[in-house]
Amino acid sequence: MVLNALPNIGPVTLRRLLEAFDGDAARILAASSRELERVHGVGKVISESVTGWRGHFDLEKEEKALAERGGKFVVAGDEGYPQLLNDIHDPPTGLYSLGDYAGGGMAIAIIGSRRATLYGLAVAKRLAGDLARLGFWIVSGGARGIDAAAHEGALDVGGKTAVVLGCGVDIVYPPEHLDLFRRIAAQGVVLSEFALGRRADKQSFPMRNRIIAGMSRAIVVVESDVNGGSMITASQAVEQGKEVFAVPGRIDQASSRGCHRLIRDTEAKLLTCAEDILEELQMTAQLDIKHDQPVPASAASPEILEALGEDAKKVYALLAGTKAEHPDELASRANLPSARVSASLLLLELKHLVVKRADGRFEAR
Repeated sequence: MVLNALPNIGPVTLRRLLEAFDGDAARILAASSRELERVHGVGKVISESVTGWRGHFDLEKEEKALAERGGKFVVAGDEGYPQLLNDIHDPPTGLYSLGDYAGGGMAIAIIGSRRATLYGLAVAKRLAGDLARLGFWIVSGGARGIDAAAHEGALDVGGKTAVVLGCGVDIVYPPEHLDLFRRIAAQGVVLSEFALGRRADKQSFPMRNRIIAGMSRAIVVVESDVNGGSMITASQAVEQGKEVFAVPGRIDQASSRGCHRLIRDTEAKLLTCAEDILEELQMTAQLDIKHDQPVPASAASPEILEALGEDAKKVYALLAGTKAEHPDELASRANLPSARVSASLLLLELKHLVVKRADGRFEAR
């Protein structure tokens, strides 16, 4: 725990130190600067950090605070440490854990955009539920959008899910996910390699992403723009030799550009259902879910649509299967007065055919 929290030392250097000192962390902390600097990659800055560790880290305080939260610190070889992490180049020295991880090699990561569409959220939730029913742990980063939908999909079917944080396990980020993280800790596990109190930053998220990829057999990107964080995770997964899947979306939807690029420019597989993953992993014998129907872009039946007025049909046709639109944009595209478009949107909302987003735009269910 001390070594994991020290500044200026990354996981690769820590692994070298542990190998040089026969895996004995106590010996490392008791070593002299000269002994430490014999290890490849260890210079004066790192040796001073190790020899002066008491000035950087209060071990007793950390252990007490973690115990008060019902957590533990697990290292390679411990029950609860994801075994697939041992196969990556830079595995975390240890992980703070709230809950118990017992996924072994049966873990699938589902990740994607924070600004997800209703279609993307539905796909993530359904995939997570289908895979969780088959015994897979669903791994994600706990962010808004696709990550949260994936966790919820697993929880809703009584499955297991792991959230890997880019901050300490005592910090709830985003704050509105407090109840979700509590559910995950009770039904799955909350993991982080960062000490308590560590806030998320630009460095911590890529480090978090390598763990998401590393502990999973395969990675599914549901929605992502070309510069999204999920693309970094997918790249790390490729470097680790993991299978990468991408869910296709509309060609004019920014949140699907990253997925389309993965399919076009890399070895990522196009994904339409859970069976695609099982076939690629050669596990189709475990399939017991209905997979022949894709997630619909719309909840509308022909009977419901037929009962709509002409204005509502016109507005709905513009929204169905497209990106979210503002009422003013719809009025312009439909060549209708704003008042008639607003009335149509209200009717469509009441019939659960469209939903109004927080930014005031509307999107078809």
